[in-house]
Amino acid sequence: MNPVSQQPIDVTVQSEYAAAHSDPAHDRYVFIYHITIRNHGAQPVQLISRHWLISDANGHVDEVNGEGVIGEQPVIRPGHAYAYSSFSVLATPVGCMQGSYQMVSADDTAFDAPIPPFTLACPGSLN
Repeated sequence: MNPVSQQPIDVTVQSEYAAAHSDPAHDRYVFIYHITIRNHGAQPVQLISRHWLISDANGHVDEVNGEGVIGEQPVIRPGHAYAYSSFSVLATPVGCMQGSYQMVSADDTAFDAPIPPFTLACPGSLN
């Protein structure tokens, strides 16, 4: 595989607080995040693995690496998107996540698709 620094992949994220699954009295705050990965390139690409940095307001950082997403290693055709939802549990009402997807294109070019930093916050936690 040939490493390449930029590919035409766009990652967008929306997050929400899951109050029904959280327990603030025991420092358990659950956040759901919805990811959309769009392929603006000319070749199909496959998501092979993921790398996350998950930070809470106490400065605690979890690093997560794993194959695919939600048990899948999707192939995204040119002009198409792949969307999924997952969750993260924090010990504080505010935190953030960022990372990258390790991808491979149809011509065996390996590259990272960055996941931009996004905030996880309970309603009213931020001004």
